[in-house]
Amino acid sequence: MVNSDPFSGRSALKRAAKNSAVSLMLSAAIAMGAAPASLAQTSDVPPTPMEKPDPNAPSTPSEEPIINLLDREPEPLFSDTLVPYAPARATSPGVKGGLRQGALYLMAKLTPDSPPLNEGLIWRIYSETTNADGRLQLVATSQGGDAEFRLDPGTYLIHTAYGYAQATNRIVIGKEVQSKMVTLNAGGIKFGAALKDGEDLDGRAVAFDLYGMEFNQRGERNLIASNVKPGSILRLGANTYHVVSKYGDVNAVVRADIQVLPGKLTEATIFHKAAGITLKLVNERGGEAIANTTWSVLSPGGDVVVEATGAFPDFVLAEGEYEALARNNGRTYLHTFQVQPGEDREVEVVTSVSELASQQQSSISN
Repeated sequence: MVNSDPFSGRSALKRAAKNSAVSLMLSAAIAMGAAPASLAQTSDVPPTPMEKPDPNAPSTPSEEPIINLLDREPEPLFSDTLVPYAPARATSPGVKGGLRQGALYLMAKLTPDSPPLNEGLIWRIYSETTNADGRLQLVATSQGGDAEFRLDPGTYLIHTAYGYAQATNRIVIGKEVQSKMVTLNAGGIKFGAALKDGEDLDGRAVAFDLYGMEFNQRGERNLIASNVKPGSILRLGANTYHVVSKYGDVNAVVRADIQVLPGKLTEATIFHKAAGITLKLVNERGGEAIANTTWSVLSPGGDVVVEATGAFPDFVLAEGEYEALARNNGRTYLHTFQVQPGEDREVEVVTSVSELASQQQSSISN
């Protein structure tokens, strides 16, 4: 029977062409599936890299829970990125070795809402099993921003450091591609020092020591960083820290507790009430300093604050009253003086009894 409808004839042709195309596609798929297994294993062509994830895309929580070894509570600390990323190069030599390994791509943020860090990160990958010395074996390292690794299947510890902010996470590597985001929950402190009138002490003998808030078994705070100079920035995990600022090497010390907020830079300026004092032993006011003099600076209670030897010993002393004791040629000379914040000056101790009495009377009247 002949169909005289031209449109029906065209439809039949279209259906036939479509069925042929489907048959060709199925045949190609069957042919590919029937390829020898040895051919797939010996191919020198590496897997095609997938698209790199958008750093600004929101993180997707991992389906499998990740163990947080530092017992922190940032949210999330370790999560999958939105799109897996296959590294463009293998860190292990040889393509065949790379094909037997899993690919791991790592990025880090200060907070869940902040952009990924592009510099300052140190990545360390450790094998979970210990070596003969009982230590974790370092497998790979990377510095800068994001990092990519090719790793043999197994369990690893990922240590992420950003200054003094750290995070350690556990991960199981297979032969697949994984992409992870580490949230450090970190911020920073910028240190500064000034006198009570606001004059900066930059360039002076000022240093900061940073401690944790908890005490160890010896009743001491754990030291985190020492001898930090004004203007320095420390990257730290979000927490409260104990800061000790020293102006000079004697007793001008100020302590403070400072909180670091995640994703924020805290500017901590410590105000000192102290001054620089230079001691001189002279025969008369304005005279030349006598050499070979031994000095002791005493507190009002008679405790030794600092000792020195020389014609011009100088110290930074905290605000208050002191007594200078000078020994020279078998004789001892005493003089009481005051330290006013920010008033650096010379303090003369005279050997003449009349001059000394006049100077002491002047100090009392002031």
